[in-house]
Order: sequence, then structure tokens, then C-alpha cells
Amino acid sequence: MASPTVTPRSTDDFWADTDRHLVRYAGAGAFTPEIIARAAGSFLYTESGREILDFTSGQMSAILGHSHPDIVATVRRQVGELDHLFSGMLSRPVVDLARRLAGTLPDPLDKALLLTTGAESNEAAIRMAKLVTGKHEIVSFAKSWHGMTQAAASATYSAGRKGYGPAAPGNFALPAPHTYRPDFTTATGELDWRRQLEFGFDLIDAQSVGSLAACIVEPILSSGGVLEPPPGYFAALCEKCRERGMLLILDEAQTGLCRTGNWYAFERDGVVPDILTLSKTLGAGLPLAAVLTSAEIEQEAHDRGFLFFTTHVADPLVAAVGNTVLDVLVRDRLDVRAADLGGFLRRGLERIAQRHSVVGDIRGRGLLAGLELVVDRETKRGSDELGALVTRRCLELGLHMNIVQLPGMGGVFRIAPPLTATEDELTLGLDILDEAIGDAVARMR
Repeated sequence: MASPTVTPRSTDDFWADTDRHLVRYAGAGAFTPEIIARAAGSFLYTESGREILDFTSGQMSAILGHSHPDIVATVRRQVGELDHLFSGMLSRPVVDLARRLAGTLPDPLDKALLLTTGAESNEAAIRMAKLVTGKHEIVSFAKSWHGMTQAAASATYSAGRKGYGPAAPGNFALPAPHTYRPDFTTATGELDWRRQLEFGFDLIDAQSVGSLAACIVEPILSSGGVLEPPPGYFAALCEKCRERGMLLILDEAQTGLCRTGNWYAFERDGVVPDILTLSKTLGAGLPLAAVLTSAEIEQEAHDRGFLFFTTHVADPLVAAVGNTVLDVLVRDRLDVRAADLGGFLRRGLERIAQRHSVVGDIRGRGLLAGLELVVDRETKRGSDELGALVTRRCLELGLHMNIVQLPGMGGVFRIAPPLTATEDELTLGLDILDEAIGDAVARMR
């Protein structure tokens, strides 16, 4: 057997090795045809010397941009002092981060469990909810994404359900409130979300065996097409949960920690979840997640023997990074910055919509924006081809975009630049997107 080598391989060999040795993990999606050599701030740099503006913050995670100097300094220092421990041991970065996260949240969310990924945090939250309530049924939005581990995947409806055998028993889908494509409408054609919510729970009640444990939802459904439930929706959803003795779990993987212009997206609605999960933005690109809940729920879980013992629970290295993320968010007032830049971004997207009739809808909040492409504004008919053409042309012009293409929808671009982006960088991205849409439409004629 040949010894492994770190000798740089040619570009042709790199792609041959990719085909030969990597498992393809993105469904039908292909790897981006670029070799990324480094990243800094809002930009990625390829081995061939190209500069690419990153409008997705990596995997919607790098809220401070790439290689932020404060994060780099923390990693360098912490990895030389204390990186990993036996899961039953504690360190100061872990307890400090738990305390500080509690300080950013309303009462009674003052207990934290530090983990790695969003799927893992949702897995732990669902497990805790089942144990505490003594029930097992879980409700989540159709078009949801909560992760690819068993309980999280069973509560995910936007993709990845077919071909893997039975999901966890007792999972129910609640219709996702979609103001652009309403399924229940008022006399004026707007989404009648109250009637939709009633209908959804009528179906759930009919299917339930009387063991409803929790409802897990995203404040803004990102992978579902950047869908934001209308004001009042979450208060009504809370009431539905209370009536049934269910816990409400909010998954703020992408919306937490200032991206929407608030520290947490749920603040707009005046609700407080029973359990909150954080991930992507908490580590600013490094694997860090958290489950936050009340002392009462934590005590009940503990009394019942709650077990979620993982290899990297409460790791000091990433906890130190999480503390630095909080430092930068507070110091640089990135909640205010996200709100201001979000307004700037939306105005730019609205100008693009005025120039291109294929832009059907603009939605989202702060620096999480969605732009839906359609081939006909009247019928709202979408086109996979159009979305693919715009995505490819953006990359050719130096802009990385992410498009969601789900059945019954057009292509929806998820736009989530770093909170540290500048107006000039946003303008560059908007200009490229404008050009790419024009080029794609011309090609389809």
C-alpha cells in the first residue's frame, strides 16, 4: 500500500481524485467547479487566482466573514492551551459561554448545552422534549430543515425523506405559511394564516395518538425558500402548543445572533420558546452549537436521567471561539449593522426587480434575504433552468449564490452575506446578480 502524501497534485489530478475518492453528499447537487485555496472577509480565492464574493457566508455560518482576525487569534491561542477534554470535564470557556448566552436571552432561558452542529443541537432538543413531556410526537413545518440525524431528519420535510426507510414514528408536518404562494387566502387574496394554522392542527389532532411532545420550527424557513411567518403567527402557534401540553422549540441556526437585525429572530414576535437551538452563526464557521432552556425543564430532564453524552460536548476550543463571536457582535454592534445593511440590500434587490420581470418576490429580514425567480409574475410559474443559469452565470462573474429549488416553487436565492460586509461589497454582489439575471433571461429567449 502506497504511503499517503501531501505533495500538491495537479488540477486534473485533483478532480480525478475527487471523482475517485469523495462521497457525493449533496443529493443531486454537484460540487462547485472551483478549488478554493483561501478565504478572507467576504471573499473566497481560488487556486487559479479568481476572487469570488461569498453571498452565503460559507454554509450560512461565517457571520464575521472568513478568517476574522479576532477568531484567528482566539484559535491560535486556545489550541495551544486547551483544545479538547473528556466530556465530563469542564473549562472556563464553556461556563463563560453558557453564562453569556443566557445573558443575551429573556428569562427563563438560562441553561445551556454546548455541542457541535445544528442537527446535533436539534437532536438533543427533541430528545429532551420527549423525556420531559413523556411523549413522543413531533410537529414541524412542511419545507423545514433541521438536520440529517435521525430525529432532526424525521422533522425535516424540505428534502431527503425518500429512500431511507421509516422516519421516527409520530412526526407530523404543519403547512408552512407562505405569503407569496398562499394556500389559504382571505377575500383579498392574502395568506389567511389563522385558518391555515387551524387546519394544520385539526389534521395533526386527527392523526395524533395523544402523545404530542413538541413543535420544532425555524423563525424564518431558510432552506424552505426564506419564508417568514407573518406577525402574530408565532404567538398563535405558542397557544396551540400550550393547549396540547407541547413544548415549543425554535431552531435559530441561521437567524440567531444578529443576522436578522435582532439578536434573535423570535424577538420580533414577543414569544419565548421553551427550548432554543443555535448552531451555524454561534461558531462563525467553526463547529459550535447550543441548546438553551429553562432551569425548570433542565431539572426535569436531569431528574429523568437525560443523556446526551457526545465526544465533543463542551469542548473548550470552540467555546472560546463562541465567546469571541459574542465579543465582536457586542463591540461592533452587528445587530444594528445587520439591520442597516439589510435595508441597503433590500433596496438594491428591489431595483433589480424593477429591471427584471423574472423577479417574483423579495422577502426575508436583515442580512437573510430571499429573491424568488419566476418566468411569469401573473401565474408565479418557476423555472429550474432559469435558476441554474443565473447561479452559474453569477459564479462565472465572481459571485457565489445559493438557490433553493423545491417542488411547486420557483428558484429562490438565499442571500446571506457576512454581517461584516461593506456597502461596496453588497453593491458589487447586486451588480453581478443584476447582470447574471439579464444574461440568463437573454439566453432563454
